[in-house]
Amino acid sequence: MTQVHRDRYGTLWPSSSASALYVVQDMLDAAGLEPGMSVLEIGAGTGYNAALMADAGTRVTTVEIDPDLAAAASAALERTGFADRVTVITGDGEEGAPGSAPYDRVIVTASARTIPYAWVEQSREGGRIVVPYSGPECPGALLVLDVADGIARGRAVGDAFFMPLRGQKQPQSVLGAEREPGALRRLRVTVTATGQDVSLSP
Repeated sequence: MTQVHRDRYGTLWPSSSASALYVVQDMLDAAGLEPGMSVLEIGAGTGYNAALMADAGTRVTTVEIDPDLAAAASAALERTGFADRVTVITGDGEEGAPGSAPYDRVIVTASARTIPYAWVEQSREGGRIVVPYSGPECPGALLVLDVADGIARGRAVGDAFFMPLRGQKQPQSVLGAEREPGALRRLRVTVTATGQDVSLSP
């Protein structure tokens, strides 16, 4: 199921699509969820992913930029008995959800070429951020970043092609660009309060 939205110029853009189940599983495995954890999800979509995480014993705050999708996800979670374990917020996921921080895990269901520092700030010491990366160095990479001393560092652990965050749209020529050989294995990303460093290690 794909949802669309219209920008200020009247152009239609896809804004949400249900992910393949193996990709959902890969991301949850990469997150290393444990019962009792507090999780920030960026992109509620249908609410399915949040329900899976809540069923694993975590407390989920999910942020959805599309008001209609947020309302539908909230209603679905209410119907299926997860409303007491999942909080749905309508807002820009790039800002996170500081009201419920800090989080043990941040899981992002949209791709980002620039990792917002708000996600790092709102992560607990020793926390983890799992996010599809869409930068030109290695588009379609699943990043796992571990947080320590206000810095998130990590690498690609697999493939993850997602629609971009609404504020980080890029041309399809960038999103679909062919990777440099071995780029997925070599990708390293560091996010600090002053910016983001991306490299392809030797």
